[in-house]
Amino acid sequence: MTCKWLRYFKNDRDRRDLVTCGSAAGIAAAFRAPVGGVLFALETVSSWWRSALLWRAFFTTAMVAVVLRALIDFCKSGKCGLFGKGGLIMFDVTADYVTYHLVDLPPVITLGVFGGILGSLYNFFLDKVLRLYNLISEKGKTYKFLLAATVTVCTSCCLFGLPWIASCKPCPTDTEEACPSIGRSGNFKKFQCGMNEYNDLASLFFNTNDDTIRNLYSAGTDDEFHMSSILVFFAASYFLGIFSYGLALPSGLFVPVLLTGAAYGRLVAMLIGSQSTLDHGLFAVLGSAALLGGSMRMTVSVCVVILELTNNLLMLPLVMLVLLISKVVADAFNTNVYDLLVRLKGFPHLEGYAEPYMRQLSVSDVVTGPLQTFSGIEKVGHIVHVLKTTGHNGFPVVDEPPFSDSPTLYGLILRDHLLVLLRKKDFIRSCTSSTLNASKHFTHDEFAKRGSGKQDRIEDIELSSEELEMFVDLHPFTNKSPYTVLETMSLAKALILFREVGLRHLLVLPKSSKRAPVVGILTRHDFMPEHILGLHPFLFKSRWKKVRLGKLNVTSIL
Repeated sequence: MTCKWLRYFKNDRDRRDLVTCGSAAGIAAAFRAPVGGVLFALETVSSWWRSALLWRAFFTTAMVAVVLRALIDFCKSGKCGLFGKGGLIMFDVTADYVTYHLVDLPPVITLGVFGGILGSLYNFFLDKVLRLYNLISEKGKTYKFLLAATVTVCTSCCLFGLPWIASCKPCPTDTEEACPSIGRSGNFKKFQCGMNEYNDLASLFFNTNDDTIRNLYSAGTDDEFHMSSILVFFAASYFLGIFSYGLALPSGLFVPVLLTGAAYGRLVAMLIGSQSTLDHGLFAVLGSAALLGGSMRMTVSVCVVILELTNNLLMLPLVMLVLLISKVVADAFNTNVYDLLVRLKGFPHLEGYAEPYMRQLSVSDVVTGPLQTFSGIEKVGHIVHVLKTTGHNGFPVVDEPPFSDSPTLYGLILRDHLLVLLRKKDFIRSCTSSTLNASKHFTHDEFAKRGSGKQDRIEDIELSSEELEMFVDLHPFTNKSPYTVLETMSLAKALILFREVGLRHLLVLPKSSKRAPVVGILTRHDFMPEHILGLHPFLFKSRWKKVRLGKLNVTSIL
């Protein structure tokens, strides 16, 4: 998208905002939870937040709600299939008036504790499975296809084979829904049963995820499902959700965990629900909250999403209690599923806090070299050589005599800007200060962020041998006020500055003026625990050993 009127999205900051608003819109559209979408983006997606991003995300989710409402009204005529049958509240199915007493707290606390354990185990197994899938996928597209086909066949065998072990149940007489439901979605699937009977396990497997969740959340359905059927469905959805994620096909994470949690809540209700006055459908809602809190470690956003899904504000205290308990329990074992996926992808994601061992280090302790710098007036051939041999994105510009009395840091120039200069070929023949008026030779659009797939590459720029011997004046295109820190600054403070301001480069200056004007440059990779502990392995034996690393990563570093 490179139209001129989209200039607001041609820089890194606005593109980050656009991605954040997109994630908020996705949650708002999938669960019809506008406020929950904003909180999801705030709590999980964004590394740093600002007031402008808040109203942008809120406006985005508000528009999602308006468009959904308009489409639902249009589809009420039946032209859109099952889409138009719901309102903005998807699961308005719990009891109208929820009452709970002190005697209900022990079962709810138990549900939260085991939900945290199950959530951490979910992340543990998912980590192992995704590592295996990565090894298989590296062998080629054929192996990726065979892997997806194998899991698909196994899933189909489970879905069609497991309902045969469930016994048939007679249709209830006090329900308004047709029983059995043939050729349509519903709570009562006939499967292999006779007329006026239904298979409760098939009713869970052969519905859409939305309908299955609605069935489990429904109030007054304590006797519609047998305990063995709920147990089988919970185990199947738990492990199938793990094995189906990461394949070369569209697969979700949020909804499968929501569905598995609902089955888990029903199972707990059947086991210890006799000690509580709560409905089994309410236990299903709390089970979803417990498993989401244990796997994804989200609290505020999940709480609001569930309340918007069910339209029952009376459940707020119980949902909050379950989420907090499950998150605290799961945090004792491993990290949340999103951090796990980011780590597997190799992305340098910065945590919102500084590890205690970072307080023992200064910025100079993690700076690695060699540092690539450019002069204010640099030879074209040297620029081309550095760009081809390094993958750095930013380069310090240093003025040296005769352009300054002593080596002085002039600023920072980006790789993209250097590529623009090389492509434009406005070179000078001698190493002297030019009288180039940058505003007349260049436009802002030339330095704007390009659309996906249209980035410049140094290999695509053709320069003659004569042009390689010429020079280019970098002064008009250099950022003269980059963020800088002294080499003696605490690494923990540098991390907070780097993350809170949303930086990509942080220049490190020397303590003494007799040294080079810049001693290093910090990026996200320099703040990663793997990098820091790889440089200073003695920190493993420190009494401040609070490192959130998996056992495999620690072993590989040592």
